[in-house]
Amino acid sequence: MDSPGPAEGAGPGHWTPPRTSSEGGAPMGEGDEGYGEWQELVGAALLGTDRRRGGGPAGSPEALLDAAAVHTVRRRAGLRPAGARARPEPAPRDPRPAPPEAAGRRLAQLLAGRAGAGSGGGGGRRGSAPDLTELLPQWLAAAGRHGYRAPAALVPALLDAARARTDLRPQALALTGTRGLWLARMNPDWRFALRGGAGGGELPDVTDPSAVERLWEEGLFAERVALLGAVRALEPAAAPRLLATTWATERAEDRLMFLDSLRVGLSLEDEPFLEAALGDRSRNVRATAAELLSALPQSALAGRMAERALACVGPEGVTPPAECDGAMLRDGVVKRPPAGRGERAWWLGQLVEAAPLSCWRERFGGLGPAEIVALPVAAAEGWTEELHAAWCRAAVRQRDPEWSRALLGPASAPPAAGPGTASLAERAKLLETLPDGERAEWVAEFVRAHGLSEAFQLLGVCVVPWAGALGRAVVDALDIAREAGSYPWSFSGVMGLAERCLDPSEAGRLEALTAAAEEPPDASPGAAAYWAEAFQRLVATLRLRAAMLSELAPS
Repeated sequence: MDSPGPAEGAGPGHWTPPRTSSEGGAPMGEGDEGYGEWQELVGAALLGTDRRRGGGPAGSPEALLDAAAVHTVRRRAGLRPAGARARPEPAPRDPRPAPPEAAGRRLAQLLAGRAGAGSGGGGGRRGSAPDLTELLPQWLAAAGRHGYRAPAALVPALLDAARARTDLRPQALALTGTRGLWLARMNPDWRFALRGGAGGGELPDVTDPSAVERLWEEGLFAERVALLGAVRALEPAAAPRLLATTWATERAEDRLMFLDSLRVGLSLEDEPFLEAALGDRSRNVRATAAELLSALPQSALAGRMAERALACVGPEGVTPPAECDGAMLRDGVVKRPPAGRGERAWWLGQLVEAAPLSCWRERFGGLGPAEIVALPVAAAEGWTEELHAAWCRAAVRQRDPEWSRALLGPASAPPAAGPGTASLAERAKLLETLPDGERAEWVAEFVRAHGLSEAFQLLGVCVVPWAGALGRAVVDALDIAREAGSYPWSFSGVMGLAERCLDPSEAGRLEALTAAAEEPPDASPGAAAYWAEAFQRLVATLRLRAAMLSELAPS
């Protein structure tokens, strides 16, 4: 039998459960039968049965609760049911196949592990069991590659998982598809799905102008984003034309996201639209338009930036701009520097960053990127670091592997002696411009030369799974750290990354490391047991990942 609780009250000191009469549904008032008895129960609850004259209507706390429970059930039984709502339209059909039954059971296990997890598999995690919360993204990615849809019964749990973890949203929403979007319209907790990525609805034929126009003008934001992407994939130049039809009436945050979607398939055909966006009323939109234009070395903005940058930097030295004029502001230069940065250095970095990297060869007498980076340009004045940092940003923005190689230098060189940058964060961004195989080889060489303590950020940009030279370098470095008796918890981040990224085939090589070895005399106390446990968890996780991939394979 139910007992009254806080959920039924109107707040402290005024506990009156919602009660309607069977005749008209009106709130209970003084004329209703039982009102006086209820007020007596409320008074006894507020003052205490021992302070009410005569001990209160129930005589004891237990009797008071019993009486309140009986009264509550009686009142609820007298409610007249509300009229039925109209049945919602069925969810659109999702033609994609469901995953194999074993894979569906695995997804349910991973979602249940997520719901029961605490703070996740962070730095000090102990135990030999795999961390299911960190395997969920891999299951979603693999299912997406196979073209599956989510099992219908698990769509609500997937939406809950995506609500809690934004990193899961793109893959989870793609997997839940039309059914997930249909459910999201009915539950405010899942409203993010209506604005957060591919809409999951069935898009019209993008070659039908009237259908495209109708969805563009009437669709949900997520549907419009998906439509813009589909139009972009069919005819890149058609996307900015579609954007232009409603651009003036879009909200600033929506204009920014639409503009950001033009990064895919960016070309000179987008230049007129982006040039117009340089005059947008939103500062963020203007900055994004300028960034996209500077990624097109042949654009007019890139030419203007090159002219400014070449006037500041050359073999003779560096002369930063003396002012930030209106033309520079329109081209995306931010006038006010962050705290601790000088104005002229701040302006110089933005000019060099936005200038086409191809302009420097002629400026430096035909030298290549590696030779230019090696020059002590204005080292005495302290401009070299500022200049190299701007070239790093330019190489990343323009996706230029030749300049990235020059700025990275050899992986075996000490990080502090890097030719272009000593920053591991900048090195990670530069690595992303290199082909996958070359990137993995460079990081493997870095790990062999410097160990794992410096390599965490670099490993994070390598393509998964880590196989070949990179996988061997990581396993060997972990074994070296174990044998040296190093503080094991300082490698917990790399171990967690290895669990998610090592090729599952490495499990056999790691099996020999799961036994607790004898601790060296100078080892950290308990290090051997910790390492054994960590390797046991790593092996178990790799084998679970192998099983997951096998279950998802089409039969």
